[in-house]
Amino acid sequence: MLIVLATLGILISIYALYVEKHANAKDYRAFCDVHDNISCTRSLTSKESRTFGWHNATYGLIFYALIIVLTYTYAQFIFPLALISVLYSAYLAYVQYVKQKNFCLVCTLSYLINLGILALS
Repeated sequence: MLIVLATLGILISIYALYVEKHANAKDYRAFCDVHDNISCTRSLTSKESRTFGWHNATYGLIFYALIIVLTYTYAQFIFPLALISVLYSAYLAYVQYVKQKNFCLVCTLSYLINLGILALS
């Protein structure tokens, strides 16, 4: 089940990077941009969507790929990594819901996947 969640996380991270890359195109509208306050693009292009110059989805790709590898090798490292991801997800959720007053479906799905990985580890 960890592999399924990590694979879903990879797919969501790829989509998040796609949204960020195409956000400024004239004709582009992400499927998850439903309303002014329900917008993936708004969250995925905010200043908080980057940490140390890299998009958070890039870290997500690395994290989820690492979870898949660790499932087969050093499973004991999954829990501490998952805990870090959940703590950072809690911070990002705070920024998204409280500071931005926005709901990002893609972001929320990644938070839930991170919680699932933590619960299963």
